[in-house]
Amino acid sequence: MFEHAVVTEPGLADPVQQSQEIFRTVLAALSEPGRVFQLADMAPVGALGVGSAAVAILLALTDGDTPVWLGGKAEALANYLRFHTGSPVVSDPGAAQFTLVKGVNCQLDLFDPGNEDFPDQSATLIVEVDVLAEGGPITLSGPGIPGHRHVTVQGLPADFSEQWSANHAQFPCGVDVIVTNGTSLMGLPRTTSFAHSGR
Repeated sequence: MFEHAVVTEPGLADPVQQSQEIFRTVLAALSEPGRVFQLADMAPVGALGVGSAAVAILLALTDGDTPVWLGGKAEALANYLRFHTGSPVVSDPGAAQFTLVKGVNCQLDLFDPGNEDFPDQSATLIVEVDVLAEGGPITLSGPGIPGHRHVTVQGLPADFSEQWSANHAQFPCGVDVIVTNGTSLMGLPRTTSFAHSGR
């Protein structure tokens, strides 16, 4: 009974218009790393135990040709995603084009960084964290950032800075990350430098 109720929870109320809005917001976030954007609470996902921004992004950007890996998530979420998008949910993180993972469990080198011929075929990670806000002890720099931006992100693994440095060094390959918390999201593309500033 519970599984059926979760699977049939509604997706996007207006899939075409809302998918376009979500796509534009994600594109803006990846173009301006360190800015925190808001997505309206488009998908009622209370029974899924997942933030609405993360689910909305998956609903808008995945389909039957988009393998998804769900790190540590209940089968109910996999069923929900299959029901609404037809996305194949894979057991191998290296085979996924999109993934949703809790920040503390994030391990970037599990995912496809693309290759020199097709760097655009790398995976995109949606990483859910405990706190996400502009201003704070993390310094971001790189394309799309005038000088530096400072952010607060809590709920990442202790070695995330080292993981990110290794990912950043693979450019033009490497994964891109969308950090989410509730209805908030922030882009962290592979071109961005990430460091604790000590502020």
